[in-house]
Amino acid sequence: MNWNRFLSRIRFRLSALIGPRMVYGFHRGDGMYLKRTRVSNMTRIEHINKLQVEDNVYIGHFNLIDASGGLHIGEGCQITNYVSVLTHSSHVAIRLYGREYLQRDNHAGYLKRPSSLGRYSFVGPHSVLMPGVTLGKGSIVSAYSYVPAGVYPDFAILSGNPARVVGDTREMDAKWLEQHPDLQALYEGWADD
Repeated sequence: MNWNRFLSRIRFRLSALIGPRMVYGFHRGDGMYLKRTRVSNMTRIEHINKLQVEDNVYIGHFNLIDASGGLHIGEGCQITNYVSVLTHSSHVAIRLYGREYLQRDNHAGYLKRPSSLGRYSFVGPHSVLMPGVTLGKGSIVSAYSYVPAGVYPDFAILSGNPARVVGDTREMDAKWLEQHPDLQALYEGWADD
């Protein structure tokens, strides 16, 4: 047993006794310690062994992060509050089988697909990302968006129910970079590779 990982999980659970708090430092399922990743003690992470998260990630309060189908969260991602990132869905299967759902195996209509959130993406509050979402780097998911399975381009601004691409974050970033040209090299360091 890895004692550091065990103590980290105990610290995470005990912090819930004092209310919502951001816990600095995160042990991935493979044991890697990410010192700059922050996860709320009020976020539920399921199947941590199938979660591949990179460092400098922020996962806020009251989220459901379901990694049962495989989930990659890229460096610098921000997942705000009340977000559901799903990699499985049983709602179709439950409707098809009704009361027999729990007595059956290998359900028709049961989805399990990996998802990926690109580096330096932002997911706004109350959003739902369905199984099979591939979100490009530098993207924004607007608040209250429902993102169906699909591949979304780098720097996309997604909004709506269902979400669709409504803009490009590079246009927004260009204004900031014009005001702060000293940041251009830092921005290009992740955006251009």
